Parts: sequence; C-alpha cells; structure tokens
Amino acid sequence: MIVHRIGRTRGASPHRVSRKLAAWAALAACAWLSGCSQEKGAPPAVPAVPVLAADVEQKDMPVNVQAIGAVEALSTVSVKTQITGELTGVFFKEGQDVKKGDLLFTLDKRPLEAELKKQEANLQRDIAQAKLAHLEADRYADLFKAGVVSKQQFDQAQANAQALDAAVQADNAAVENARVQLIYCSIYSPINGRTGTLMIHQGNMIKANDTPFLVNINQVEPIYVTFTVPEQYLADIKRFAGAGILPVKATIQGDTRPVLGELSFIDNTVDQATGTIKLKGQFANADRRLWPGQFVNVTLTLHAQPSAVVVPSQAVQNGQQGQFVFVIHPDLTVEARPVMVNRTSNGQSIIDKGLTAGERVVTDGQLRLVPGSKVDIRPAIAPQPTSERDQFREPRPDPGREARS
Repeated sequence: MIVHRIGRTRGASPHRVSRKLAAWAALAACAWLSGCSQEKGAPPAVPAVPVLAADVEQKDMPVNVQAIGAVEALSTVSVKTQITGELTGVFFKEGQDVKKGDLLFTLDKRPLEAELKKQEANLQRDIAQAKLAHLEADRYADLFKAGVVSKQQFDQAQANAQALDAAVQADNAAVENARVQLIYCSIYSPINGRTGTLMIHQGNMIKANDTPFLVNINQVEPIYVTFTVPEQYLADIKRFAGAGILPVKATIQGDTRPVLGELSFIDNTVDQATGTIKLKGQFANADRRLWPGQFVNVTLTLHAQPSAVVVPSQAVQNGQQGQFVFVIHPDLTVEARPVMVNRTSNGQSIIDKGLTAGERVVTDGQLRLVPGSKVDIRPAIAPQPTSERDQFREPRPDPGREARS
C-alpha cells in the first residue's frame, strides 16, 4: 500500500506542473499582446513648431514710386577764355569751392594794354581833325553866302566834317572794345560751385573759345536727381503735384539714411522709345552727401493711403492657390488663410483682403507648418553689434604653428 501511494503521487506531479506552466505562458502572452495593442493605439505627441510672429497693423501707408536716379549738378559751367594769350596766373586749387565773382585766371595784359593806348590815340587824332573840319565847314558856309566859293566846295567841306565825326564814333567803339578785351584778361567764377580738374596750367598759350576748356565748375548746393518712371504714373504725378509739393527721397547705396528733397521738374514729353517720363528732384544738399554722377535709389511719394492693413512682407507665402499667410489662433494653432496683396513697400505688404487688424501671423518658420499645427512663438533676437560678435569669436588656428609643432 505504501509503495502504491508513492507511485501515484509521483505519477500525478508532472501533469500538474505542465498545466501550471501553460497557464503562466498564456497569461504572459495575453499581457504581451495587450501591451502591443496599447502601444499601437496611442501615438506619441507632436511637439510645437517654433516660429516668429507679428501683429497685423492698420495705419496710413504712403503710395510710393520707386526708381533709379542719377545725381546732376544744378548748374555746370565750362570756363573758357575769350581772348588769345599766355595764361599767367591760376588762383584756385583743383577741387576747391569757389563763389561767384572769385578770380580764377589771368592772362598777359601787355598786348591789350598797348592796343588800348593805340585806339585812344587814334580817337584823339580824329577828334582834332573833326574840329578842324568843322571850322573849315563854317568858313566855307560864310564864303558860300558871300558868293566867293561854289556850292560844290561848300558841300565838300560839310562832308569832310561829317566823315570825321563818324571816324570819332568809330574810334570810341574801338577804345571800348579794347577795354573789354583787357577785362577778358581776368577770368572770374560765374557761379557758386566746386572746381574740377585743371585742364590747362599756367604758362601755356591759350586761344579764344578753344578746346579743352580751362576748368569745369559744378554747382552742388542745391543739386538735382534725375530719374524716369513709367508713363502709367504720369496722370497721378500731375494730379498730386498740382495739389501740392511731392516729397522725394534719395538713398545712396550702402547708406540707409535717405536724403530729403522735393519734385521740381516734369518733362514735357514722354520718351516714345522707352515709354517713360523724365522727372527731377531738387535737394538742398547742405551736407554734400549727393555728388554729380552718383547713382541713387529714388522714392517719390504721391500720397498716403489711410487705414491700410499691413503685415511684414516675409509673412506672405506663395502657394498653388495663390498667396496666403499662416494666422495664429488663440489656442496657438495655425490656419493657412488666402490674402490679396495690393503692393509691397519698405518690407511691408498692404493687404486688401483676408486679414484684420489685431490678428497675429507667422513671419518665420512656415516651412514646417501645416494647417492645424501647434506653434511655439519665440521672441525675435536682435542682431549683435559687430564688436560684440568679434569678442566671442573663437580664434582662428595658425596653420604655420601647427606645421611647426
């Protein structure tokens, strides 16, 4: 009996162990399957996209016409001599500012002084002869009345007196001309301006009205900027110019400070070859920032558009359906909204349709956005000054030192 019980116990033990192992395996498989199903059903959260944003503003915006202009002197004078002679004096330096009436050049006066004396002597001679001729004419008049001389002799005496009177008048003109020629020996500046390169130096012989000229003088205060705009703007320019002065800004390349002036000239003909109209702006140019021959960017302001809806230009994107912007909702999700852009000026776009003042739009980071994306608005970082960047810049390695080491 004892042996039989022991045998039954040993025979039943393997079955119970196998059943327990199967149960544990089934439970583990269920747990694993449930875990996999939970991982598939709960996707990971999408992080917010960092962006820069700006507010939609409503303000008065100027209506501008942009063009490329060339700076021109208000007045340009090429100084030449009106007589022939030796250039004996130069009384300015190249590039010097001169005023109207300043002495610039002198020529040799001696030949013209001698000519003036000669003409004055001829005048005195003819005056004396004219007096004698009048005395003789008076005598012949008395003799003719007495019947001593003939009518022909009397007329001849009168004609001689009148001829010498004419000679005196001619001598007076010759003397005056000699004096004028003597004045031409001194050349004065006709305008206020700045001298250019001296073309002929002291000691050279120069001829009247010869080429090249002696020096060129440009008046640079005030100064002109000439530019052309398409003829489609002509009607508006004439209309607004008739109502008041139109401001003009000239910006020099590499300089962000505009020079302020006003429109002073509208050409009377449209260039048929280019379809443009020539305009001129006048600038005081007291600081001499504008220089003849310089190219500048010109902005002509026609009028101001009141209460315009404005956003930064970088907020406007181009898509297959046209232009759009990403508008940020209060819950920091974005919407792709179509807009109608009127024009762009100075980095700002004027929106005719699609936005209202007070909304926020994305200005940077649009490439990672889709409608409904969550955004994280980051503050704009101002660029550091050059000096600060240089302070934190790592030193560049010395190739020579590495080679030597």
